[in-house]
Amino acid sequence: MTPFIGGVPTGTATHEVVTITVLDAIVRALQHNLGVLLAEDGVGRARGVRWKMLSELLPNVNVHISETRQKINLQAFGLGSAEGAPLFPGVPNIIGPFNVFDARVSVSQSVVDFAALHDARAETHNTEAARLMSLSARDFVIHVAGTLYVHALGSRARAESARAQQQTAQALYDQALNLKQNGLVAGIDVLRAEVQLSTETQRATVNANEFEKAKLQLARAIGLPLGQDFALDANLPELPTSDLTLDSAIEQAYRTRPDYQAALERVRAAEATRRAAASGLLPSVRVNADYGDIGLSPSDAQVTYAVSGVVSIPIFQGGRVRGKLLEADADLRQRRAEAEDLKASIYYEVRTAFLDLEATAQQLKTGTRARDLAAQQLIQARDRFAAGVASNIEVVQAQEAVAIANEQFISAKYGYDLAKGGLLKGIGTGEAILRQLLGGVR
Repeated sequence: MTPFIGGVPTGTATHEVVTITVLDAIVRALQHNLGVLLAEDGVGRARGVRWKMLSELLPNVNVHISETRQKINLQAFGLGSAEGAPLFPGVPNIIGPFNVFDARVSVSQSVVDFAALHDARAETHNTEAARLMSLSARDFVIHVAGTLYVHALGSRARAESARAQQQTAQALYDQALNLKQNGLVAGIDVLRAEVQLSTETQRATVNANEFEKAKLQLARAIGLPLGQDFALDANLPELPTSDLTLDSAIEQAYRTRPDYQAALERVRAAEATRRAAASGLLPSVRVNADYGDIGLSPSDAQVTYAVSGVVSIPIFQGGRVRGKLLEADADLRQRRAEAEDLKASIYYEVRTAFLDLEATAQQLKTGTRARDLAAQQLIQARDRFAAGVASNIEVVQAQEAVAIANEQFISAKYGYDLAKGGLLKGIGTGEAILRQLLGGVR
Protein backbone atom coordinates (compact mmCIF):
# COMPACT_ATOMS: atom_id res chain seq x y z
CA MET A 1 0.00 0.00 0.00
CA THR A 2 1.45 3.36 -0.98
CA PRO A 3 2.28 5.61 1.98
CA PHE A 4 0.95 8.65 0.10
CA ILE A 5 -2.66 7.71 0.86
CA GLY A 6 -1.84 7.67 4.58
CA GLY A 7 -1.21 10.48 7.00
CA VAL A 8 -0.38 11.22 10.62
CA PRO A 9 -3.51 12.59 12.36
CA THR A 10 -2.64 15.87 14.05
CA GLY A 11 -4.70 18.03 16.35
CA THR A 12 -7.89 17.51 18.32
CA ALA A 13 -11.26 16.96 16.68
CA THR A 14 -13.93 19.58 17.36
CA HIS A 15 -17.71 19.35 17.27
CA GLU A 16 -17.89 22.02 14.60
CA VAL A 17 -17.99 21.27 10.89
CA VAL A 18 -14.77 22.65 9.43
CA THR A 19 -14.77 23.86 5.83
CA ILE A 20 -11.59 22.82 4.04
CA THR A 21 -10.64 24.27 0.68
CA VAL A 22 -8.46 22.42 -1.78
CA LEU A 23 -5.50 24.66 -0.86
CA ASP A 24 -6.05 23.90 2.84
CA ALA A 25 -6.07 20.19 2.04
CA ILE A 26 -2.83 20.43 0.05
CA VAL A 27 -1.03 22.45 2.74
CA ARG A 28 -2.11 19.96 5.42
CA ALA A 29 -0.97 17.07 3.23
CA LEU A 30 2.48 18.63 2.83
CA GLN A 31 2.73 18.77 6.63
CA HIS A 32 1.16 15.50 7.70
CA ASN A 33 1.11 13.06 4.76
CA LEU A 34 3.01 9.86 5.51
CA GLY A 35 4.76 9.80 2.14
CA VAL A 36 6.28 13.25 2.70
CA LEU A 37 7.35 12.41 6.24
CA LEU A 38 9.04 9.19 5.13
CA ALA A 39 10.84 11.01 2.30
CA GLU A 40 12.15 13.60 4.76
CA ASP A 41 13.38 10.81 7.03
CA GLY A 42 15.12 9.29 4.01
CA VAL A 43 17.12 12.50 3.63
CA GLY A 44 18.24 12.25 7.24
CA ARG A 45 19.34 8.64 6.78
CA ALA A 46 21.26 9.51 3.62
CA ARG A 47 23.08 12.31 5.43
CA GLY A 48 24.00 9.91 8.21
CA VAL A 49 25.51 7.42 5.77
CA ARG A 50 27.45 10.22 4.09
CA TRP A 51 28.99 11.30 7.39
CA LYS A 52 29.99 7.70 8.09
CA MET A 53 31.82 7.58 4.77
CA LEU A 54 33.44 10.97 5.35
CA SER A 55 34.80 9.73 8.68
CA GLU A 56 37.20 7.51 6.73
CA LEU A 57 38.79 10.66 5.26
CA LEU A 58 38.71 12.91 8.33
CA PRO A 59 41.06 12.71 11.33
CA ASN A 60 40.08 10.29 14.06
CA VAL A 61 41.15 11.68 17.45
CA ASN A 62 40.77 9.74 20.69
CA VAL A 63 41.80 10.37 24.29
CA HIS A 64 42.69 7.40 26.50
CA ILE A 65 43.26 7.65 30.25
CA SER A 66 43.97 4.46 32.14
CA GLU A 67 45.48 3.39 35.43
CA THR A 68 46.26 -0.27 35.91
CA ARG A 69 47.48 -2.27 38.89
CA GLN A 70 49.02 -5.54 37.82
CA LYS A 71 51.32 -8.43 38.67
CA ILE A 72 53.37 -10.04 35.86
CA ASN A 73 54.79 -13.55 35.49
CA LEU A 74 58.04 -13.12 33.55
CA GLN A 75 58.12 -16.80 32.77
CA ALA A 76 54.97 -16.37 30.66
CA PHE A 77 56.95 -13.95 28.48
CA GLY A 78 59.96 -16.28 28.10
CA LEU A 79 62.01 -14.51 30.74
CA GLY A 80 62.19 -17.43 33.16
CA SER A 81 63.58 -20.96 33.02
CA ALA A 82 61.44 -23.99 32.47
CA GLU A 83 62.22 -25.26 35.96
CA GLY A 84 60.80 -22.10 37.49
CA ALA A 85 64.18 -20.68 38.47
CA PRO A 86 64.75 -16.96 37.77
CA LEU A 87 66.41 -16.18 34.45
CA PHE A 88 68.35 -13.36 36.05
CA PRO A 89 69.88 -13.79 39.50
CA GLY A 90 68.01 -11.80 42.06
CA VAL A 91 65.08 -11.16 39.81
CA PRO A 92 61.99 -13.18 40.71
CA ASN A 93 59.68 -14.59 38.04
CA ILE A 94 56.70 -12.79 39.62
CA ILE A 95 56.96 -8.99 39.55
CA GLY A 96 54.52 -6.71 41.25
CA PRO A 97 52.04 -5.65 42.11
CA PHE A 98 52.70 -2.22 40.61
CA ASN A 99 50.72 0.60 38.97
CA VAL A 100 50.81 1.86 35.39
CA PHE A 101 49.24 5.24 34.58
CA ASP A 102 48.81 6.25 30.94
CA ALA A 103 47.09 9.40 29.58
CA ARG A 104 47.36 9.66 25.80
CA VAL A 105 45.92 11.38 22.76
CA SER A 106 45.93 9.32 19.56
CA VAL A 107 45.35 10.58 16.03
CA SER A 108 44.82 8.57 12.87
CA GLN A 109 44.60 10.32 9.50
CA SER A 110 44.14 8.90 6.04
CA VAL A 111 46.54 10.54 3.60
CA VAL A 112 45.82 8.60 0.43
CA ASP A 113 42.74 6.36 0.19
CA PHE A 114 41.04 6.49 -3.18
CA ALA A 115 38.42 3.91 -2.26
CA ALA A 116 37.23 5.95 0.74
CA LEU A 117 37.29 9.13 -1.35
CA HIS A 118 35.04 7.66 -4.06
CA ASP A 119 32.74 6.09 -1.45
CA ALA A 120 32.28 9.53 0.11
CA ARG A 121 31.53 11.04 -3.29
CA ALA A 122 28.99 8.31 -3.97
CA GLU A 123 27.17 9.06 -0.72
CA THR A 124 27.21 12.77 -1.57
CA HIS A 125 25.29 11.94 -4.76
CA ASN A 126 22.97 9.62 -2.82
CA THR A 127 22.26 12.39 -0.32
CA GLU A 128 21.40 14.78 -3.14
CA ALA A 129 19.18 12.10 -4.68
CA ALA A 130 17.37 11.69 -1.35
CA ARG A 131 16.84 15.46 -1.15
CA LEU A 132 15.44 15.53 -4.68
CA MET A 133 13.17 12.57 -3.91
CA SER A 134 11.86 14.53 -0.94
CA LEU A 135 10.94 17.34 -3.33
CA SER A 136 9.39 14.79 -5.67
CA ALA A 137 7.35 13.42 -2.78
CA ARG A 138 6.04 16.91 -2.07
CA ASP A 139 5.04 17.34 -5.73
CA PHE A 140 3.35 13.96 -5.70
CA VAL A 141 1.49 14.70 -2.47
CA ILE A 142 0.22 17.95 -3.96
CA HIS A 143 -1.14 15.89 -6.86
CA VAL A 144 -2.58 13.21 -4.55
CA ALA A 145 -4.29 15.68 -2.23
CA GLY A 146 -5.68 17.68 -5.15
CA THR A 147 -6.87 14.53 -6.90
CA LEU A 148 -8.56 13.17 -3.78
CA TYR A 149 -10.23 16.54 -3.21
CA VAL A 150 -11.53 16.71 -6.78
CA HIS A 151 -12.71 13.10 -6.58
CA ALA A 152 -14.57 13.98 -3.39
CA LEU A 153 -16.17 16.96 -5.11
CA GLY A 154 -17.18 14.71 -7.98
CA SER A 155 -18.66 12.19 -5.56
CA ARG A 156 -20.61 14.97 -3.87
CA ALA A 157 -21.92 16.20 -7.22
CA ARG A 158 -23.02 12.67 -8.08
CA ALA A 159 -24.70 12.30 -4.71
CA GLU A 160 -26.55 15.59 -5.15
CA SER A 161 -27.57 14.67 -8.70
CA ALA A 162 -28.82 11.26 -7.55
CA ARG A 163 -30.76 12.87 -4.71
CA ALA A 164 -32.36 15.31 -7.16
CA GLN A 165 -33.26 12.42 -9.45
CA GLN A 166 -34.78 10.59 -6.51
CA GLN A 167 -36.92 13.60 -5.67
CA THR A 168 -37.99 13.85 -9.29
CA ALA A 169 -38.85 10.15 -9.34
CA GLN A 170 -40.86 10.59 -6.15
CA ALA A 171 -42.79 13.48 -7.71
CA LEU A 172 -43.45 11.45 -10.87
CA TYR A 173 -44.64 8.49 -8.80
CA ASP A 174 -47.02 10.72 -6.85
CA GLN A 175 -48.22 12.20 -10.13
CA ALA A 176 -48.82 8.77 -11.68
CA LEU A 177 -50.62 7.58 -8.57
CA ASN A 178 -52.88 10.64 -8.59
CA LEU A 179 -53.64 10.24 -12.30
CA LYS A 180 -54.53 6.58 -11.79
CA GLN A 181 -56.85 7.40 -8.93
CA ASN A 182 -58.60 9.83 -11.27
CA GLY A 183 -58.84 7.13 -13.93
CA LEU A 184 -56.54 8.92 -16.39
CA VAL A 185 -53.72 6.39 -16.62
CA ALA A 186 -53.36 2.64 -16.31
CA GLY A 187 -51.90 0.83 -13.33
CA ILE A 188 -48.81 -0.12 -15.34
CA ASP A 189 -47.78 3.54 -15.35
CA VAL A 190 -47.87 3.62 -11.55
CA LEU A 191 -45.88 0.39 -11.38
CA ARG A 192 -43.35 1.73 -13.85
CA ALA A 193 -42.98 4.95 -11.84
CA GLU A 194 -42.53 2.96 -8.62
CA VAL A 195 -39.79 0.84 -10.18
CA GLN A 196 -38.02 3.99 -11.35
CA LEU A 197 -38.35 5.49 -7.85
CA SER A 198 -36.78 2.37 -6.36
CA THR A 199 -33.92 2.58 -8.87
CA GLU A 200 -33.25 6.24 -8.14
CA THR A 201 -33.42 5.64 -4.37
CA GLN A 202 -30.83 2.91 -4.61
CA ARG A 203 -28.64 5.11 -6.82
CA ALA A 204 -28.88 7.96 -4.31
CA THR A 205 -27.92 5.65 -1.44
CA VAL A 206 -24.88 4.29 -3.31
CA ASN A 207 -23.66 7.74 -4.34
CA ALA A 208 -24.10 9.18 -0.85
CA ASN A 209 -22.05 6.30 0.53
CA GLU A 210 -19.32 6.81 -2.08
CA PHE A 211 -19.15 10.49 -1.17
CA GLU A 212 -18.64 9.74 2.52
CA LYS A 213 -15.91 7.21 1.70
CA ALA A 214 -14.19 9.74 -0.55
CA LYS A 215 -14.19 12.23 2.33
CA LEU A 216 -12.67 9.64 4.65
CA GLN A 217 -9.89 8.88 2.18
CA LEU A 218 -9.13 12.59 1.83
CA ALA A 219 -9.15 13.10 5.62
CA ARG A 220 -6.66 10.28 6.07
CA ALA A 221 -4.26 11.54 3.41
CA ILE A 222 -4.12 15.07 4.84
CA GLY A 223 -3.84 14.03 8.49
CA LEU A 224 -7.09 15.43 9.86
CA PRO A 225 -7.83 14.68 13.53
CA LEU A 226 -9.69 11.41 13.90
CA GLY A 227 -13.43 11.96 13.87
CA GLN A 228 -13.28 15.55 12.63
CA ASP A 229 -16.32 16.42 10.53
CA PHE A 230 -15.59 18.70 7.59
CA ALA A 231 -17.16 20.15 4.48
CA LEU A 232 -15.72 20.76 1.04
CA ASP A 233 -15.53 24.02 -0.86
CA ALA A 234 -16.61 23.60 -4.47
CA ASN A 235 -14.74 26.74 -5.57
CA LEU A 236 -11.52 25.42 -7.06
CA PRO A 237 -8.76 27.94 -7.82
CA GLU A 238 -8.16 28.60 -11.49
CA LEU A 239 -4.86 27.03 -12.39
CA PRO A 240 -2.68 29.26 -14.58
CA THR A 241 -2.81 28.17 -18.18
CA SER A 242 0.40 27.43 -19.97
CA ASP A 243 1.15 28.14 -23.60
CA LEU A 244 3.81 25.43 -23.71
CA THR A 245 3.89 23.16 -26.69
CA LEU A 246 4.21 19.42 -26.19
CA ASP A 247 7.93 19.39 -27.01
CA SER A 248 8.74 22.35 -24.77
CA ALA A 249 6.71 20.83 -21.92
CA ILE A 250 8.65 17.58 -22.19
CA GLU A 251 11.98 19.40 -22.20
CA GLN A 252 10.91 21.44 -19.17
CA ALA A 253 9.87 18.27 -17.39
CA TYR A 254 13.34 16.78 -17.91
CA ARG A 255 14.85 19.88 -16.32
CA THR A 256 12.43 20.40 -13.44
CA ARG A 257 11.20 16.95 -12.42
CA PRO A 258 13.04 16.20 -9.14
CA ASP A 259 12.50 12.46 -9.46
CA TYR A 260 14.34 12.42 -12.80
CA GLN A 261 17.15 14.56 -11.40
CA ALA A 262 17.33 12.16 -8.46
CA ALA A 263 17.65 9.23 -10.88
CA LEU A 264 20.60 10.97 -12.56
CA GLU A 265 22.20 11.52 -9.13
CA ARG A 266 21.84 7.81 -8.39
CA VAL A 267 23.62 7.05 -11.67
CA ARG A 268 26.48 9.33 -10.61
CA ALA A 269 26.56 7.63 -7.22
CA ALA A 270 26.79 4.20 -8.87
CA GLU A 271 29.65 5.46 -11.06
CA ALA A 272 31.51 6.69 -7.97
CA THR A 273 30.87 3.38 -6.22
CA ARG A 274 32.42 1.53 -9.16
CA ARG A 275 35.49 3.78 -9.01
CA ALA A 276 35.71 3.02 -5.30
CA ALA A 277 35.62 -0.70 -6.03
CA ALA A 278 38.37 -0.36 -8.63
CA SER A 279 40.44 1.66 -6.16
CA GLY A 280 40.65 -1.41 -3.95
CA LEU A 281 43.71 -2.41 -6.04
CA LEU A 282 45.54 0.85 -5.28
CA PRO A 283 47.87 1.54 -2.34
CA SER A 284 46.68 3.56 0.63
CA VAL A 285 48.65 5.70 3.06
CA ARG A 286 47.73 6.40 6.68
CA VAL A 287 49.53 8.28 9.47
CA ASN A 288 49.06 7.25 13.10
CA ALA A 289 50.36 9.20 16.08
CA ASP A 290 49.93 9.30 19.82
CA TYR A 291 51.22 11.60 22.56
CA GLY A 292 50.84 11.34 26.30
CA ASP A 293 52.24 10.70 29.79
CA ILE A 294 53.01 7.26 31.19
CA GLY A 295 54.40 6.23 34.55
CA LEU A 296 53.71 4.46 37.80
CA SER A 297 51.43 7.30 38.91
CA PRO A 298 50.23 10.64 37.50
CA SER A 299 52.82 12.51 39.55
CA ASP A 300 55.85 10.76 38.08
CA ALA A 301 54.51 10.15 34.54
CA GLN A 302 56.83 11.04 31.66
CA VAL A 303 55.98 12.31 28.19
CA THR A 304 56.17 9.74 25.39
CA TYR A 305 54.97 9.74 21.83
CA ALA A 306 54.92 7.64 18.68
CA VAL A 307 54.45 8.54 15.04
CA SER A 308 54.07 5.97 12.28
CA GLY A 309 53.28 6.04 8.61
CA VAL A 310 51.62 3.00 7.10
CA VAL A 311 51.57 2.18 3.40
CA SER A 312 49.20 -0.63 2.50
CA ILE A 313 49.71 -2.26 -0.90
CA PRO A 314 47.11 -4.84 -1.96
CA ILE A 315 48.75 -7.94 -3.42
CA PHE A 316 46.12 -10.65 -3.35
CA GLN A 317 42.66 -10.38 -1.79
CA GLY A 318 41.05 -13.58 -2.89
CA GLY A 319 38.93 -11.99 -5.63
CA ARG A 320 37.23 -9.52 -3.29
CA VAL A 321 37.93 -6.54 -5.56
CA ARG A 322 36.71 -8.44 -8.60
CA GLY A 323 33.51 -9.33 -6.77
CA LYS A 324 32.95 -5.69 -5.81
CA LEU A 325 33.51 -4.62 -9.41
CA LEU A 326 30.99 -7.13 -10.73
CA GLU A 327 28.45 -5.95 -8.16
CA ALA A 328 29.14 -2.27 -8.91
CA ASP A 329 28.81 -2.85 -12.67
CA ALA A 330 25.43 -4.52 -12.18
CA ASP A 331 24.24 -1.66 -9.93
CA LEU A 332 25.43 0.91 -12.47
CA ARG A 333 23.57 -0.78 -15.33
CA GLN A 334 20.46 -0.94 -13.17
CA ARG A 335 20.63 2.76 -12.25
CA ARG A 336 21.11 3.77 -15.87
CA ALA A 337 18.20 1.59 -16.97
CA GLU A 338 15.98 3.10 -14.25
CA ALA A 339 16.91 6.62 -15.33
CA GLU A 340 16.13 5.87 -18.97
CA ASP A 341 12.85 4.22 -18.03
CA LEU A 342 11.85 7.23 -15.94
CA LYS A 343 12.75 9.55 -18.81
CA ALA A 344 10.46 7.58 -21.11
CA SER A 345 7.76 7.53 -18.43
CA ILE A 346 7.89 11.33 -18.18
CA TYR A 347 7.57 11.62 -21.95
CA TYR A 348 4.46 9.43 -22.02
CA GLU A 349 3.01 11.07 -18.92
CA VAL A 350 3.24 14.56 -20.41
CA ARG A 351 1.82 13.39 -23.74
CA THR A 352 -1.05 11.68 -21.92
CA ALA A 353 -1.73 14.84 -19.92
CA PHE A 354 -1.96 16.87 -23.13
CA LEU A 355 -4.39 14.35 -24.62
CA ASP A 356 -6.51 14.29 -21.45
CA LEU A 357 -6.59 18.07 -21.29
CA GLU A 358 -7.80 18.38 -24.86
CA ALA A 359 -10.31 15.55 -24.58
CA THR A 360 -11.86 16.68 -21.29
CA ALA A 361 -12.18 20.25 -22.54
CA GLN A 362 -14.20 18.98 -25.50
CA GLN A 363 -16.19 16.60 -23.28
CA LEU A 364 -17.06 19.45 -20.92
CA LYS A 365 -18.39 21.51 -23.79
CA THR A 366 -20.56 18.72 -25.18
CA GLY A 367 -21.53 17.46 -21.72
CA THR A 368 -22.90 20.84 -20.73
CA ARG A 369 -25.04 20.95 -23.85
CA ALA A 370 -26.23 17.35 -23.38
CA ARG A 371 -27.25 18.03 -19.77
CA ASP A 372 -29.37 21.02 -20.80
CA LEU A 373 -31.03 19.04 -23.60
CA ALA A 374 -31.77 16.09 -21.29
CA ALA A 375 -33.40 18.43 -18.76
CA GLN A 376 -35.61 19.92 -21.47
CA GLN A 377 -36.51 16.43 -22.68
CA LEU A 378 -37.63 15.43 -19.19
CA ILE A 379 -39.80 18.53 -18.84
CA GLN A 380 -41.52 17.85 -22.14
CA ALA A 381 -42.02 14.16 -21.30
CA ARG A 382 -43.64 15.06 -17.98
CA ASP A 383 -45.95 17.54 -19.68
CA ARG A 384 -46.96 14.95 -22.29
CA PHE A 385 -47.64 12.37 -19.60
CA ALA A 386 -49.65 14.82 -17.50
CA ALA A 387 -51.68 15.74 -20.56
CA GLY A 388 -52.41 12.07 -21.26
CA VAL A 389 -50.76 12.26 -24.67
CA ALA A 390 -48.20 9.58 -23.83
CA SER A 391 -47.46 6.97 -21.17
CA ASN A 392 -44.72 7.47 -18.64
CA ILE A 393 -42.34 5.30 -20.68
CA GLU A 394 -41.12 8.53 -22.19
CA VAL A 395 -40.71 9.98 -18.70
CA VAL A 396 -38.66 7.01 -17.49
CA GLN A 397 -36.48 7.17 -20.57
CA ALA A 398 -36.04 10.91 -20.10
CA GLN A 399 -35.06 10.35 -16.48
CA GLU A 400 -32.39 7.87 -17.51
CA ALA A 401 -31.17 10.33 -20.12
CA VAL A 402 -30.89 13.02 -17.45
CA ALA A 403 -28.95 10.67 -15.15
CA ILE A 404 -26.54 9.74 -17.94
CA ALA A 405 -26.11 13.35 -19.03
CA ASN A 406 -25.42 14.47 -15.45
CA GLU A 407 -22.84 11.73 -15.01
CA GLN A 408 -21.11 12.70 -18.24
CA PHE A 409 -21.12 16.35 -17.25
CA ILE A 410 -19.69 15.63 -13.79
CA SER A 411 -17.00 13.36 -15.23
CA ALA A 412 -16.05 15.97 -17.81
CA LYS A 413 -16.12 18.89 -15.37
CA TYR A 414 -13.90 17.33 -12.74
CA GLY A 415 -11.94 15.34 -15.30
CA TYR A 416 -10.86 18.64 -16.83
CA ASP A 417 -9.60 19.83 -13.44
CA LEU A 418 -7.75 16.53 -12.95
CA ALA A 419 -6.20 16.83 -16.40
CA LYS A 420 -4.83 20.29 -15.59
CA GLY A 421 -3.40 18.94 -12.35
CA GLY A 422 -1.94 15.96 -14.19
CA LEU A 423 -0.13 18.26 -16.59
CA LEU A 424 1.38 20.23 -13.70
CA LYS A 425 2.54 16.97 -12.11
CA GLY A 426 3.97 15.76 -15.42
CA ILE A 427 5.99 18.94 -15.89
CA GLY A 428 7.01 19.07 -12.22
CA THR A 429 5.76 22.56 -11.37
CA GLY A 430 3.11 21.64 -8.80
CA GLU A 431 4.72 23.25 -5.76
CA ALA A 432 5.72 26.37 -7.69
CA ILE A 433 2.10 26.87 -8.80
CA LEU A 434 0.92 26.21 -5.23
CA ARG A 435 3.15 28.98 -3.93
CA GLN A 436 1.70 31.35 -6.52
CA LEU A 437 -1.83 30.47 -5.45
CA LEU A 438 -0.95 30.88 -1.77
CA GLY A 439 0.71 34.21 -2.45
CA GLY A 440 4.19 33.25 -1.29
CA VAL A 441 6.33 30.53 0.25
CA ARG A 442 4.79 28.41 3.00
